[in-house]
Amino acid sequence: MDELLRQICSPNDLKGLSQKQLVALAAEMREALCRLVSTRSAHFASNLGVIELTLALHTTFDFRQDRLVWDTGHQVYAHKMLTGRYPEFGTIRTKGGLMGYPNPAESPYDLFMTGHAGCSVSSALGLRCGDDLVTPDVPRHTVAVIGDGAFPSGIVFEAMNNAGGLERELTVVLNDNKMSICPRVGSMGDYLDRLRMTPFYAGLKSEVQKLLGKVPVVGDPVERFLSQMKASVKAGLLGGMLFEELGFRYIGPVDGHNIPQLQKYLAMARDYELPVLLHVVTEKGHGFEPAEEDPTSFHAPAPFRRENGAVSFNKAPRHAYTDVARDSILDAMHRNPRVAVITAAMCQGNKLEPIREQFPERFFDVGICESHAVAFAAGLAKSGMRPVVDIYSTFMQRSYDQIFQEVALQDLPIVLMLDRAGVVGPDGPTHHGAFDLTYLRPLPNLVVMAPGDAWDLAAMFEFALAHDHPTAIRYPKAPAETLPREPAPIALGAAERIEPGADATLLACGAVLPACVEAAAALRAEGLDIGVVNARFVKPLDTEMILEAIRQSRFVVTVEEGALMGGFGSAVLEAACDAGLDTSHVRRLGIPDRFIEHATRQELLEDLGLDAAGIARACRQMAARLTPIDARVR
Repeated sequence: MDELLRQICSPNDLKGLSQKQLVALAAEMREALCRLVSTRSAHFASNLGVIELTLALHTTFDFRQDRLVWDTGHQVYAHKMLTGRYPEFGTIRTKGGLMGYPNPAESPYDLFMTGHAGCSVSSALGLRCGDDLVTPDVPRHTVAVIGDGAFPSGIVFEAMNNAGGLERELTVVLNDNKMSICPRVGSMGDYLDRLRMTPFYAGLKSEVQKLLGKVPVVGDPVERFLSQMKASVKAGLLGGMLFEELGFRYIGPVDGHNIPQLQKYLAMARDYELPVLLHVVTEKGHGFEPAEEDPTSFHAPAPFRRENGAVSFNKAPRHAYTDVARDSILDAMHRNPRVAVITAAMCQGNKLEPIREQFPERFFDVGICESHAVAFAAGLAKSGMRPVVDIYSTFMQRSYDQIFQEVALQDLPIVLMLDRAGVVGPDGPTHHGAFDLTYLRPLPNLVVMAPGDAWDLAAMFEFALAHDHPTAIRYPKAPAETLPREPAPIALGAAERIEPGADATLLACGAVLPACVEAAAALRAEGLDIGVVNARFVKPLDTEMILEAIRQSRFVVTVEEGALMGGFGSAVLEAACDAGLDTSHVRRLGIPDRFIEHATRQELLEDLGLDAAGIARACRQMAARLTPIDARVR
């Protein structure tokens, strides 16, 4: 097992392998991926699909000197195996282990930490131009690998437009597997489908061009007819004309699982001195039949077992906040024909498949185009619809200007659902939804909410649909919890007092509420009477309840699963400052001013002091720091 793979300490070790050995190595790499996913959730189908491409890249180029940028870097597992990290491969996506994305701290073969889509062509072009300026005498080639799901992102065409104009050597490998996470959408996918069925490769295209060049040009109307015929033949036979018009030499389509063919065409692209787009056709999940048949479910599956060719998953996932959000949206769509849903290639991640199936005319998957998603929602809202934009918190950042210009400035009734807010576990710093409260709070007209539990989330969504202004609701990637209580109804800017406390108050923002209640119970058993407030609204704040807590409590601790800089705790301090209150007895708990690494969600919460034990520890420290004199009514 892994006889060849264990011998690969760097890509240089691939140079002496025969084609037969490379095929055997690819099989060993697939088996290593299968073993990994038997232990933990990891990106699977996408990595199975690029093994031969990765081998071909590393046997055609020398990336000790050449440049390689991976777009949406969750498909770099094979790349990590070949670049000296196979001994550590079993640690991937665990605390202290390898990251599931490119990481320059791990290897010089990783140039950027890429977790969002679409930026590879821009970054690669910048590298190309920078190398020409800084080290003009060093011969280098530059390669960007981008998937067809990410390819329609607007920034890709901005970069290609720039690259075509600059006419620099650059190879863009378009990895076409007909997928993003879910099946891709839009006319670009249809265009790639047509190219995939075109059997004309670069050599034949040059011959056709020569033939067409011999078509005589004569007087009108024959001239016009022949000109039209010439254009039609070009369009039919010379696929890739869109890319050619942008200044890229189009080569393909190429079989992405045929290593010799990949090497041949990569070498052709390498030796061309102008921009090249190499269209590579791969199969997501290739080599593992269950993933080939259902690549969406096997994108990042739960751990599974293989028995006699069958796959069984180790455990069923618990009901999560994402399920609560989806069910609330679905119920509203049954009741209100004006509710529509927009997502950005994350139908599966946001668990929206039932909505797509039951309301296809009101479900819009716009692809990995978050800026467009929000601006598109603005148009829907202006027409009288009630659009819901359901996107991960970390990806919603990509639409920030549209949230400002097209939503908040226009004061349109759009509901932004920010899934995966807070820490998301093993996906790491590119995916943690740490900054949403900070970037949303400054925008006028926008109401920002953070549900304390599952009941809050469902009720806040109903409130948002009835509110005639823009709203945002952020919730975590976590099992849904519901506090046993008689919940207060949702009212604009109104917090909920969960428990009174004579000594101190915990101000809980969002799904940290159950941990705050647990911490308060533990402290109460130690003789410290701690009250708990469910803030619910980050904007507008319930200043009456919050300022009362600051005035009357011996100390106050704000708790949020988000960036401390500009977040909920900052909003509390701003309100206290505006009211002229002393805040020396207020402490903020949240995510500090650094990027958080990958680990399980629970490990991260413990490290950040945002679990019940950490919250209780902070309260004990505050109680010990403040003398009885400080316990005066403020």
